[in-house]
Amino acid sequence: MTIKEALVLASNQIGHIESTILLEYILKVDRQYLIVNNDKSITKSQETKLKRAISKIKSGEPLQYITSKANFMGIEFYVDKRVLIPQPDTEILVQEALKVINNANNGVVQGVKVLDLCTGSGCIAISLAKYAKNVEIYASDISKKALNVAQINYNNIRNVEHDMATIKFIKSDMFNNLQSKENEKLQFDVIVSNPPYIKSAEIRTLDLDVQNEPHIALNGGENGLKFYYEIRKHIEEYIKENGTLLMEIGYDQKEEVQKIFENSRCVKDLAGHDRVIIWERN
Repeated sequence: MTIKEALVLASNQIGHIESTILLEYILKVDRQYLIVNNDKSITKSQETKLKRAISKIKSGEPLQYITSKANFMGIEFYVDKRVLIPQPDTEILVQEALKVINNANNGVVQGVKVLDLCTGSGCIAISLAKYAKNVEIYASDISKKALNVAQINYNNIRNVEHDMATIKFIKSDMFNNLQSKENEKLQFDVIVSNPPYIKSAEIRTLDLDVQNEPHIALNGGENGLKFYYEIRKHIEEYIKENGTLLMEIGYDQKEEVQKIFENSRCVKDLAGHDRVIIWERN
């Protein structure tokens, strides 16, 4: 089987873009190689791997879990079944957070203290550590498994980006374990969060590949708002005066979340959907 035939085989079953990424991974080559050498044969072992991967994808396993790669904010992250796959919509949250951090830096000498609440793969915290200046970043999650993945990503990326900000990873059920060494509650200038926000009953209606991601990172309770209420309940204990909270929301949750966070504003994503709620503590 040639590369061209392999692409046709895969494209007919899982789509052209996915097939290209899959072949790059299996053959350990880049896209240009596939184009220039499409008449070259692949080995029987590679053909077997391709067919097995196609079968997994058709049964609902995300392509990113097969390749262990996901691109976010121009950074390649390691992902596996322990974490949600970073999505392009969440880049809006990071971009807005960078604006807030840059603005806060104008009046802060010691650095802006940032918390990424529900960090998962660490994609938000690590993106901020790479692109923001003069920041001290904390990243928390209830899942030790997710934090292990986040730490892998941080170590991998820091080996390349040597001037990244430091990140302290903390196992915490929301705000429960965010204390200093003196057992005082940590307070932050900026808190960023992409919390679980899918209604419990709706998870089984999602695409199969999404259903195969960790439900603990999807399930926002009966009405999808459980974690927004939890954040609102404790936010003023953990955010400094004039501090800013930024949260990702579902496309249809703007009105409900803004009732919880009065005087907040909403930013849309590139598709025109409501995506990020920004609230400031006065």
